[in-house]
Amino acid sequence: MASHWVRGDKIRKIVILDSSALLMFFEFSVDWEKELARLLHAYEIIVPVAVVQELEILSTKRIGEKQRNAKAALKYVRRYETVETQAKNADEAVVEAAKTTKGIVFTNDTALRQHLRQEGIPFLLLRGRKKLALEE
Repeated sequence: MASHWVRGDKIRKIVILDSSALLMFFEFSVDWEKELARLLHAYEIIVPVAVVQELEILSTKRIGEKQRNAKAALKYVRRYETVETQAKNADEAVVEAAKTTKGIVFTNDTALRQHLRQEGIPFLLLRGRKKLALEE
């Protein structure tokens, strides 16, 4: 899978979602699809299987709003392609998928963002609870 591929006349970028991004869809009122289109124009979203597994754990182990959001995210994630990795946890799986596809990670996880910076992997994050920002 290539990080940027041409479909028709548009170059599509690969966006890898982590669990914090998926949970964010239900925590904040952000039109993130519009924001992705604004920043990237055309994109394809993928989700590592380890991220789906992490959401499954959150949906059973947590209580309250976090659990409801995790259950909603599990239903929502079915819209996207899932990818297998050799990683042992969700964060490592996201990094591996980004390296393999030369993709852009969508995350709000501070520790993961720091790791992505060190690896030179571009990422998207939420700024001001309203807009997405791309850090390359």
